[in-house]
Amino acid sequence: MFNKLATSGVLCKEELSKLPGVPSPERLKKGAVAVIECAELIPCNPCETACPKGAIQVGEDINNLPVLDEAKCTGCGLCISACPGLAIFVIDLTFSETEALLQIPHEFLPLPGKGEIVNCLDREGKFISPGKIIRVVNPKSYDRTPVISVAVPKELAQDIRAIEVKER
Repeated sequence: MFNKLATSGVLCKEELSKLPGVPSPERLKKGAVAVIECAELIPCNPCETACPKGAIQVGEDINNLPVLDEAKCTGCGLCISACPGLAIFVIDLTFSETEALLQIPHEFLPLPGKGEIVNCLDREGKFISPGKIIRVVNPKSYDRTPVISVAVPKELAQDIRAIEVKER
């Protein structure tokens, strides 16, 4: 099912579109929503238990891929830090006319600060754009997985999946 993932370790756009956790283009245009890029059939369901709206379902067999009910998802982001595979993001394409807001997990030090300009990376870790840090959330309840909110060019929001703090 996921040939590119098996050979390169990175999902291609066609494979991503087949995942049950990826929202439709129509839903993405309506505001913040979770994007679950989980393609591993492994026993895991913390995203399901973290969602206060019941928008993520794994089901009785915890080897299932998570399914997103995009109508229930509010984009709260509580599922982001709950995912041990760092496979969940929140995209808000309504952030501004030209920028989207991405909420992404970030487990590297140093943490960026609000207002800092960072390098935004694609799924392969390649630089594709600068981005501006809007918020860093790192409570103890997130179990050492801070969630970084970064403003990025709207047209690149579907490609950016990580950040790199520039040398200070």
